[in-house]
Amino acid sequence: MSTLHLLSHSPFGDNRLDSCLRLIAPGDGLLLSGDAVYALQADTAPRAAVERLPEAVSVFALEEDLTARGLEGLPERLESIAYARFVELCCLYERTNAWL
Repeated sequence: MSTLHLLSHSPFGDNRLDSCLRLIAPGDGLLLSGDAVYALQADTAPRAAVERLPEAVSVFALEEDLTARGLEGLPERLESIAYARFVELCCLYERTNAWL
């Protein structure tokens, strides 16, 4: 059963990203929003952890949050999405898990 994992908190403030990455499975998706997009900053441990995910895990980030935080040099596998695609993804995956 595929799960879309939603993260919105900075990976530098707590261990939610680490906990999520331990449970994520092939076929799942990871959607970063809000301050969670800081996990994609170059040359950081969170970025390296995201890049080590199996290719069978899709990685998404809200375009608006990437732009607001001025992030550049993003991973090639990242799909930058708008809110409409966010809604589609919630319907596409069998489950949605928000890491509150």
